[in-house]
Amino acid sequence: MKKDFLDIIDYSSEELTSMLDLAIELKKEWKAGGNKPVLKNKTLALIFQKPSLRTRISFEMGMRHLGGDALYISPNEIGLGQREAVSDVARVLAGYVDGIMARVFAHEHVVELAKWADIPVINGLSDYSHPCQAMADALTIIEKFGNKKGLNVTFVGDGNNVAVSLMQISAKLGWNFTIANPPKYDMPAESIEACKKVAAQTGSKLTFLTDPHEAVRGAQVIYTDTWTSMGQEAEAKEREQVFPPYQVNARLVSEADKDVIVMHCLPAHRNHELTDEVADGPHSVIFPQAHNRMHAQKAILVKLMG
Repeated sequence: MKKDFLDIIDYSSEELTSMLDLAIELKKEWKAGGNKPVLKNKTLALIFQKPSLRTRISFEMGMRHLGGDALYISPNEIGLGQREAVSDVARVLAGYVDGIMARVFAHEHVVELAKWADIPVINGLSDYSHPCQAMADALTIIEKFGNKKGLNVTFVGDGNNVAVSLMQISAKLGWNFTIANPPKYDMPAESIEACKKVAAQTGSKLTFLTDPHEAVRGAQVIYTDTWTSMGQEAEAKEREQVFPPYQVNARLVSEADKDVIVMHCLPAHRNHELTDEVADGPHSVIFPQAHNRMHAQKAILVKLMG
């Protein structure tokens, strides 16, 4: 098992499946009366450059349920890479705590934290990928369909960090991944190339389209995310013009598999990328998906810090 959890692509299919199996066990244990205190006397530092409801609460409660503690560090307290060098932060924190979760803008910041800290570092989100979200997504999909190869997972919208991690975990687990995005809003070429190599081994099929209607045909999962992520506010007006054809609405959902589930990592801009009718409708799993952040992350914490 690796020291850090920075990117889905770093882990083998077997390692990811093992973590997801553990997440299912820990969730059952929690629902049956509580988790064993396997992280007693362990503390996780939570570094935030970007705010988040789900990331903070799911990690804090996950650590509490496992008998440990979590320490929230706001953006102003460190000034990661500005007031204080990332390498210095890593080495200082490593003397105080047992693990670091960092939710950052630049992916290289989590990579550098991992390089300099001799304790586990978890990527709570970077501009490149969102691996903890992908683990929660996979857990949610498995709960609905089982972990069977050949599931059709479709992402509709911007080829962003969430899409990258969803593609990575789909390729690793042998699911077919399709994305429909507007021209110029593609996923990074390096992430596509890396996933093509994985897909060749697992039998996953990767498809890249611009037409959302074509993309959702036969989909068991439709996934979307906000059109403008944190840090892209300057592009908001332009994106508002480009993305309306990619809205996940009742018509689009009706074109997918009859048992399709609709996913969104939240926060959602309702009636933009996702209509109220779909978000609150019978196909939506957005709240179980949000709750699964805690259960998936508990498995990561136990594997790295237990």
